[in-house]
Amino acid sequence: MAPQHGHAVERVASLDDARLAPFVNLRDRDLARAEEGLCVVEGALAVEALLDSPFRPHTLFVSEERAAVLEPLVARFPGLVLVGSAELLKATVGFTLHRGVIAVAERNVHRSVGEVVDGARRLVVVEGVNDIENLGAIFRNAAAFGVDGVLLDPTTADPLYRRTVRVSLGHALRVPFARYEAWPEPLDALAGDFDLLALTPRPDAEDLRTLVAGLGDRVALLIGSEGGGLTAAAMARARPARIPMAPGTDSLNVATAAAVALSWLAS
Repeated sequence: MAPQHGHAVERVASLDDARLAPFVNLRDRDLARAEEGLCVVEGALAVEALLDSPFRPHTLFVSEERAAVLEPLVARFPGLVLVGSAELLKATVGFTLHRGVIAVAERNVHRSVGEVVDGARRLVVVEGVNDIENLGAIFRNAAAFGVDGVLLDPTTADPLYRRTVRVSLGHALRVPFARYEAWPEPLDALAGDFDLLALTPRPDAEDLRTLVAGLGDRVALLIGSEGGGLTAAAMARARPARIPMAPGTDSLNVATAAAVALSWLAS
């Protein structure tokens, strides 16, 4: 396997190899990776997204069983490329990696809220979402429906956690995001420039379908946690909007609800 850009593919055969350090015991080390200024990118589609993002690739680890299939991806990777057995890959990361490819990247992108908001027409604002897979799905949905940026409150999970990036198919690396330091007071300023909609299952909220036609050019969709939903303080700063559902249905998963709402806002 000869990468087109000229860097060498290096083989690894031992768990003691120092080059494997960023990949060791990944299941329990998301926080450690963050503290080291790194994030983990799992799966070929996510790694492709990494290469089309502003985040800086660091190291790629590919199983030898998948190396030939993944040669185009390896050829594009600008950092260190390691190839080892599937058994070594499993022993290193701490679980079976069916996709056979994983990378680490530098957390070199640090956007301000202003940078994300400037020029945006569609935003998703996330409050209190701590399920990292739901957060990943929200980023995937944001990319699918042309959202320009995602804003996070201080309590929402890290969008660069490994499972978040994996579930997002790497779109957490591509959709611009920023985190508020204070909350929810900055929503007042956002509402001055955007139609701010608070997604809620409350029966007294307006039907989102009927709101779409009357919205301005700039819309921000505010979504809350899976259990409690949006806080009263956040709800008070936005226009409550609901997705109509069949009688007896309580609510949708937060990522599913966001997808439905964003599809209407994109139409």
